[in-house]
Amino acid sequence: MTVHQPPGGQPLRSIDALVEAGLVASERREELQAVSERYAVSVTPAMAALIDPADAADPIARQFVPDAAELVTLPQELADPIGDDAHSPVEGVVHRYPDRALLKLVHACPVYCRFCFRREMVGPGGDALTGAKLDAALAYLASRPDIWEVIMTGGDPFILSARRVRGVARRLAAISHIKVARWHTRVPMVDPARITPDYAKALRIPGKASYIAIHANHPREFTDDAREAIARLADAGHVLLSQSVLLKGINADVETLSGLMRAFVENRVKPYYLHHPDLAPGTSHFRLSLEEGQALVKRLRGHLSGLCQPTYILDIPGGAGKIPVGPAFLSGCETPGAEAFAEDRHGERHLYPPA
Repeated sequence: MTVHQPPGGQPLRSIDALVEAGLVASERREELQAVSERYAVSVTPAMAALIDPADAADPIARQFVPDAAELVTLPQELADPIGDDAHSPVEGVVHRYPDRALLKLVHACPVYCRFCFRREMVGPGGDALTGAKLDAALAYLASRPDIWEVIMTGGDPFILSARRVRGVARRLAAISHIKVARWHTRVPMVDPARITPDYAKALRIPGKASYIAIHANHPREFTDDAREAIARLADAGHVLLSQSVLLKGINADVETLSGLMRAFVENRVKPYYLHHPDLAPGTSHFRLSLEEGQALVKRLRGHLSGLCQPTYILDIPGGAGKIPVGPAFLSGCETPGAEAFAEDRHGERHLYPPA
């Protein structure tokens, strides 16, 4: 595989840059320019180096290189597919569930995933949450004693400097009813050099349990550099969880998904959520049916250790929240006192007596 390294080690943020790097054929320049005018583009050197331009179905390119299919918006697709705006009491906060809230610190990311559910909201030039806006967001969190957990997201909060991270950490540490701090990020995989020992330490919030959810969708994202970055976070005392999206043409087969979940576990990251793709505009080419997803996740149960099993999740469109939509292995117990049938990993059914 030919390795393509962006000039100067800078992210590729335009179609012209992708063409120059050999990641997009020149004859596709015009059609993809229309995509880049609507949705943000950025491919980091770490991800560019993994792409094989000779492979039209390359799973890394499919995640980050624009595609003309993104200009096709279906009637059921939504600009705000999970209803962030409807649950935002102040700018930068999403409070959908009673005991936890999102704190959206930035609107930019080091890479822009072509399936992103916030693709209409994130991109270069978006304001970070600073000054009076950050004050108002933190004041809201402090005024709600039912908020037990705060989830730092965006954008990707790991694009912030260690100094900025420490400032946010100090202020959250002062809110006594918040007990758990969780960061959501792509950075350890797509820009692992940012995760220095000092940065890993800066993410700790005094007096709070610290969790980091790491987003990856394909085993090839686990480069040596990414593994070292993840190790620095684990060694700094953070509990690591995974976030992945089930994506057609990227990981929607047992072999790839098994390799991804094992890679997480081998690197001290506990598989957490496997998301069904959200109804974001221009993303239908990534989506498979819920039935297909359930069948795939069901096959994982027979292939992988329990440590490697993620929860298959659907975020109900419009903001009603997340629900598990994993396959059923038990049937016949809907009627009280009835016998149940338990399905084993080979698909055979076994009678289980009523209580």
